Amino acid sequence: MTSTPVSETLALRAMASAFDAQRGKLPVPGDPWRSPDPVAVAQQISELGALITDLGDEVLFRTTDQGQEPHTVRAIVGFAAALEPAGRAASALGSVAHQLSFLDQTEHLRDQPDARDAREAATRVLSDAVDAADTALREAADSLHSASATISAPNVRLQAARSRSTTKAPTPVSPPTPPPSAAAPADRTARGR
Repeated sequence: MTSTPVSETLALRAMASAFDAQRGKLPVPGDPWRSPDPVAVAQQISELGALITDLGDEVLFRTTDQGQEPHTVRAIVGFAAALEPAGRAASALGSVAHQLSFLDQTEHLRDQPDARDAREAATRVLSDAVDAADTALREAADSLHSASATISAPNVRLQAARSRSTTKAPTPVSPPTPPPSAAAPADRTARGR
């Protein structure tokens, strides 16, 4: 696998966007347009499982590569770091599915006092689990964005922009180093801007 800082940055950002998209699909308890639906939650768990597999594959493919460049090592660390919050998000969505199943099974008992109390508790647990999934997905995306920023140093971004430019931009020239000189006379004060 040929790896460049730009390709690693793009891969990390693409994965971060996928986690951001998962956040956008989370159910919103009490919202009639995005209320928790067992089928949608189960589908999201499957999608998140695929993303976790993709994260693992990204780590695996890069780890088996011999003679890793520093940007590849940073990408491995970035993908691996996102696995923990991704796992927490999957766990939280599992809790959402569990509570939705309980609510569905006890729907016919909702008028009984004991069942009503249990259903209210399940609704609170469900809401907390959705919040936990949202937080974990945000952490995974933020971790991947941060990792991409460590790889995409300004000079790499500048070179990438230059390579896409239709006009040839001048290459910055570093200022010439002044010849070594004697120290400034003691009666003069050196001032900076």
